Amino acid sequence: MVLVDKRILAGGLAMIIVGTILVINISATMPAGQTGMTEEEAVDLLIAQQENQDYNTLAGMLIGIGFLLVLISFGARRKKDSAKRKEKKPAE
Repeated sequence: MVLVDKRILAGGLAMIIVGTILVINISATMPAGQTGMTEEEAVDLLIAQQENQDYNTLAGMLIGIGFLLVLISFGARRKKDSAKRKEKKPAE
């Protein structure tokens, strides 16, 4: 029996799934060049490709943070007494 914090695990899995979907969508829409492009069109293409690569990097970071949350969830255990706090009365 493995003790897991289910909320952290669910959040991490959700981040991994969303990040993977974003990587697939972003990679599928990579702008492509054509022969006979003008200088301005070539510069716009390079900028669009760089933006696409940057979005892909951000989606990869989302996957990485989600993976870390999944790993943390296996080590994060709640103490049963943490919800019940006892107040100490000051000595008179």
